[in-house]
Amino acid sequence: MTEAKGIDRAGKVRAGEELNAEAVSQWLHALGVPVEGTPEVTQFSGGASNWTYRLQYSQHDLILRRPPAGTKAKSAHDMGREYNVQKALKPFYPAVPTMIGLCEDETLIGAQFYVMERIAGIIPRRRLPQGVTLNAGDTRRLCETMLDKLVELHRIDIAEAGLESLGKGAGYVQRQVSGWSDRYGKARTWNTPTFKFVREWLAANIPNDAHTCLIHNDWRFDNLVLNPKDLTNIIGVLDWEMATLGDPLMDLGSMLAYWVEAGDPYLMKLTQRQPTTLSGMMKRGEVVDYYLQKSGLKVDNFAFYEVFGLFRLAAIAQQIYYRYYHRQTRNPAFKNLWIMINYFDWRCRRIIRQSGK
Repeated sequence: MTEAKGIDRAGKVRAGEELNAEAVSQWLHALGVPVEGTPEVTQFSGGASNWTYRLQYSQHDLILRRPPAGTKAKSAHDMGREYNVQKALKPFYPAVPTMIGLCEDETLIGAQFYVMERIAGIIPRRRLPQGVTLNAGDTRRLCETMLDKLVELHRIDIAEAGLESLGKGAGYVQRQVSGWSDRYGKARTWNTPTFKFVREWLAANIPNDAHTCLIHNDWRFDNLVLNPKDLTNIIGVLDWEMATLGDPLMDLGSMLAYWVEAGDPYLMKLTQRQPTTLSGMMKRGEVVDYYLQKSGLKVDNFAFYEVFGLFRLAAIAQQIYYRYYHRQTRNPAFKNLWIMINYFDWRCRRIIRQSGK
């Protein structure tokens, strides 16, 4: 069947990251999924963490997620957690993909993995797919819809969804600052900064938690799936690896770390992964104002959340670069991450200076 223009597709599987499709097919059969034949296996290149494959059978179109090879953070890449969050959330948040099954037997393909149904649509990455366009008005509506979807997530009844045990309760902001500081230190390489000034500033300026809700923790346009017939309609939300119970303003701050504006400096633009430079897109300040108005939350100074978001992004990039530096992954996209990590340190310091705190 021919898919609509711009539908997100996977590409060739990277060397060293091949998948045992026969073993997966046998496992699916054991689950009662009537797949037929050998699937066409392709791999998505957009993610920098877990490996994501498309398994295209004659009658089934599936996605498989597994952790990367090599050293991993202790709490990261938990396939069971990611699978269970989405399975519990699906009845309350329809944009979550439909789960098929979780395999905890690492001997099958060399790691735990889960399989879900593919949501066919357009994923808005740095540039929209060829032939896909948005005028300024539709871009603005998409931006508003994206933020409305985040507010909707933050309002989900945690108890009703059975997700009370997902987090540790009050003190989320404190734990995040401490935890990411430790993770950065453990993954640091000789060519990246210590972030000493930024880490100390964050620790000295920790606000009280706004309140506790379900947060996505990786909310970006390129984790959303758009309806090909209406690009302002979000039909899927992907990548729930870091979802937890926490402070919604921390979710917003982490999101802003990826928000590149048309007038940003060259190095900031090198980090761009989503089409936030399109005409009609909100500026970072507008994003914060819109979210606060829609959510009803109030904050005196958003600088803390913005700095934390950038530092957390630097720590994530450092963990990925650590794997590349130690030759645990061959993905060439990670080669120059150390440059961006140095830039994030500079940008954090600049925001701190401008905040006057």
